Amino acid sequence: MATVEPRPRPEGAGDDPGSPALVVHDPRTGAEIGRVPDQGADAVAAAVAAARVAFGPWGSLPFAARAERLLVVRDRMLDRIDEMTATIVAETGKVAEEALVHEIAIVADTIGYYARHGEKALRPQRARTGMLVHKQGMRLHQPRGVIGVISPWNYPFMLAMSPVVTALAAGSTVVLKPSEVTPLTGLLLGELFRSDVAGEAGGPGDPMAGAVQVVTGAGPTGEALVRSGVDLVCFTGSTATGRRVMAAAADSLTPVLLELGGKDPMIVCADADIHRAAAGAVWGAFQNAGQACVSVERVYVEQAVYDDFVDHVVEETRALRQGGSPGADVGAITFPPQLEVVERHLVDAQAKGARVLTGGRRVPGRAGQWFEPTVLVDVDHDMVVMRDETFGPVLPIMAVRDVEEAVALANDSEYGLAASVWTADGAKAAELARRVQAGQVCVNDVATAFGVADLPLGGVKRSGIGRLHGLQALRDLSAEKSVLVDRLGLARELWWYPLPKLLAPLTRAGLVLRYRRGLVAKLAGLRRRSRPL
Repeated sequence: MATVEPRPRPEGAGDDPGSPALVVHDPRTGAEIGRVPDQGADAVAAAVAAARVAFGPWGSLPFAARAERLLVVRDRMLDRIDEMTATIVAETGKVAEEALVHEIAIVADTIGYYARHGEKALRPQRARTGMLVHKQGMRLHQPRGVIGVISPWNYPFMLAMSPVVTALAAGSTVVLKPSEVTPLTGLLLGELFRSDVAGEAGGPGDPMAGAVQVVTGAGPTGEALVRSGVDLVCFTGSTATGRRVMAAAADSLTPVLLELGGKDPMIVCADADIHRAAAGAVWGAFQNAGQACVSVERVYVEQAVYDDFVDHVVEETRALRQGGSPGADVGAITFPPQLEVVERHLVDAQAKGARVLTGGRRVPGRAGQWFEPTVLVDVDHDMVVMRDETFGPVLPIMAVRDVEEAVALANDSEYGLAASVWTADGAKAAELARRVQAGQVCVNDVATAFGVADLPLGGVKRSGIGRLHGLQALRDLSAEKSVLVDRLGLARELWWYPLPKLLAPLTRAGLVLRYRRGLVAKLAGLRRRSRPL
């Protein structure tokens, strides 16, 4: 991806795109690949106002019409798949296969999933009314209005499109602020929702016109969006930034959906398929150069198979091909400060007794932002690498006495986003999946659940609030409304003024009959004289 160099805006320049403030570089080479404006509060306000105007026609469309337009967007994406892939790769430094499989393919499937199943999820649902048998209760899911989406740099297309598509399917419009590290992908995303042809989806006069607005800029731009009066903020990124987003949103009580960091554990039992577990650990730790919120950040292996597991992991890691050419497995580090985080974690770990078995350094003699896939052993929870999110190509492996110790250590974290458990015992797998504190758990697999459109993604503890993906996300990005309808049309309800004398004894009898268990106890309760309430 690109690094960003903020440039001061000349006095009076405002948000003029002719005076770009952000310079984007290819992390593989350091070459400049584009410039975008660092837009301020005025541009954000204008984008929100435009999205608010577009909300009227878009939110009024029936779901089937919204779904059809999203499928048109998917067609456009696939028509421009080479351009999309090239832009993602140039900005992030990941290999083309990762851009295609982990970003574009997931988005294509998500759009199809909502087109097929979204209408049912948003359909009015009948609610039980308990003792009020003469009433009818309904739960409605309605469009919220304008959703502010702030997306990250590690998956700049998929993690932007997922909330954008979900919000649009739910009938809201969107203002997207892509990461300042990957703004070109965000701008290209916005183009998919626009057309210059009247009658086309997103064209002049079409209800989709203006439904997706894109603003570019750094942190102050994101803060301006949070404080702009949008109806909900959907943020994906680090826990530290998530706290700031939540604090800013609190001033106006703007609801937030936060998908934050993780320190995702992997538990390998003695009865696991060690070859598969080792291969899964290597892919889970090093895909996207470890820059994934659901990557393998720490591994706990039962002592009986520890040496065998480590040997296989080292062998698999040393066979990886790293580079920017076709055929490479592992790409570059997208965000320059992340290199410093990785190095700091390794220095701390080695100072406390950890050993690097392979990797452990920046790739020598290569321009750009490259770090070798690294396997680390003799680690413990006194080390930063086992407690803080590394977000880089580092795989720390720790031996444990048994599964009980593994679960205790896996849960010894302020994070709880994703996890994986590896065992040949189905009952044990189910038990471990239940006990590990995480929002998403894979069994004998890793991270793949993220690509399943029907499985919600979100964390517990400090890994987030709310869910992306799945029908739950569609409801979370909607406004739920409760409706109660009187069906009899009586002149007045029993509990209205003036309060009738029989209200207390009738209520008492009704409560005993409806809720007291046991026939004898019910009869005894009815025989007792009612006392004044």
